[in-house]
Amino acid sequence: MTSIEAMGNLLQTIGQPARLQIMLAIGEGEACVCHLEAIFGWRQAYLSQHLMALREAGLVTDRRESRFIFYRLAEPRLIGMLRQIAVLQGLSLPELAPSPDCECPNCTKQQGNCCN
Repeated sequence: MTSIEAMGNLLQTIGQPARLQIMLAIGEGEACVCHLEAIFGWRQAYLSQHLMALREAGLVTDRRESRFIFYRLAEPRLIGMLRQIAVLQGLSLPELAPSPDCECPNCTKQQGNCCN
């Protein structure tokens, strides 16, 4: 595969709107599956399909903590690239806040409901 073909495959993978939304939600940190489900209201199977494609492309990595699976961008500079694309298109990217429907450790800490 040539470098041009590899770039085309990368852009095709992230070109799906759902995958862009997932990458933006993960941002420079990490997000668990339940957090992504709560933010977007998507079925777990739909979300898993897109996460698998991002993982297979090497764009996200995951880690398990108890019953939660957290995803992060394999290359944090991807967020900068997405921001630059938005600027070129004259768009503003959405700010995604913790969801009150998510019980993951990250969300409960941010919502002030954590007793640690």
